[in-house]
Amino acid sequence: MLAGGAGPPATVGDVLARLRALEDGLPRSDGVACFARLYREVTEGVQHEIAADTFSNPQCLARLDVVFAALFFAALEAHERDPATAPRAWAALFEARARKRIAPLQFALAGMNAHINRDLSVALVDVFGELRLELSDDCPEHADFVRVNLLLAKVEERVKDGLTSGWVRALGRILHRYARLDDVLAMWNVARARDAAWTNAEALWALRAVPEVAAELLATLDRTVGFAGRGLLTPSDPWLDSLARRLRR
Repeated sequence: MLAGGAGPPATVGDVLARLRALEDGLPRSDGVACFARLYREVTEGVQHEIAADTFSNPQCLARLDVVFAALFFAALEAHERDPATAPRAWAALFEARARKRIAPLQFALAGMNAHINRDLSVALVDVFGELRLELSDDCPEHADFVRVNLLLAKVEERVKDGLTSGWVRALGRILHRYARLDDVLAMWNVARARDAAWTNAEALWALRAVPEVAAELLATLDRTVGFAGRGLLTPSDPWLDSLARRLRR
């Protein structure tokens, strides 16, 4: 299984190795490969930025990176084993990954949508529970989380530029009064998504004593995020996509 590995990753290095294995093992146009590329490059960039800075609780940040990534690998493994068992937030990307009329950026951001808007809340609750921390807006780890937002946004913009620059984007702007990629970019903001993930994590944290209610909240979030993912993956223009593919050969 391409998502495989002997259990969940143990370090950020393990996470990066598995993301590279996905990139290397899949066609470049595969939707999961597009997301894995963005995820790997963003993770590498943020780790570089974090190494040059000082955070209140770097142990928490490192553990969060690993637990967070493990949720993506688990979702992909579940889909490969039985699609019905994978989180609904990921269904849009996994089901559309081989379609030819969807731009790489759309795949990449659909993955980020599922991963941040659904998985990040779960990872925060798991890690704060594991490390016996209190998940609240006034904790030192929240200040670290917000600072990472700024680093992540900077790195993500650089990586997204690589997916949206060049003659293909320029031609799209000339040919289309309404550029689909512009619509996709307008729909996505990593800092807003992470802020929402923190808020959802606080809600799940508060509901730990009533797990059945927490499960229902997560199920609702799962469905909502999946719906948004389908919007991000609305096919772009078929004529331009066909021309771009032909000229890239």
